[in-house]
Amino acid sequence: MIQRIQSFLLVLVVVGAVLMFMFPMATYSIPDPESGDVVTASIDLLPKDKAVAGDTTASNIQVLMKEGPSVWPMAVLAAIIGLIALVSIFLYKNRIRQMRVVSFGFLVNIVYIGLIFLLYVDKVANLLAPVNPTGMPPMTHYSIGTWTPFVTAILLFLAQRAIRSDEIKVQSADRLR
Repeated sequence: MIQRIQSFLLVLVVVGAVLMFMFPMATYSIPDPESGDVVTASIDLLPKDKAVAGDTTASNIQVLMKEGPSVWPMAVLAAIIGLIALVSIFLYKNRIRQMRVVSFGFLVNIVYIGLIFLLYVDKVANLLAPVNPTGMPPMTHYSIGTWTPFVTAILLFLAQRAIRSDEIKVQSADRLR
């Protein structure tokens, strides 16, 4: 039922989960002293193969990114978040179950956010530090793929509150009968 606000919020969560796959989690910039250019690397849920020819810094970064932490657990979590939101849209007849499923999706989303900041972004930055001529970790730029899980967590929380308020209204109407 799309006319209910929680269904609309859950559709937005599904769109947010798709956006997580389309944009990188983080982009790293490292200055290349040989050419004077800035070499970039990014963490993507769907790996994009970038062929770089002749640039040693860029090829070293590509090798290190492949040796870095695997992103498939993050891709699985993002897919689970989208799938939970999609399934919970169709549970509108059983609001209690819908609330539980949305709450579980919220918890998975919080785990996803924690993994982004505590594990993946910092680990890759430390992995790329030896390539940087200054020896410092590279400049990290957070992308839409980093901030989308925060938006989806807020949307899941608001959807859960709307489902709860619907359940309270139905229970009060049942008491009047």
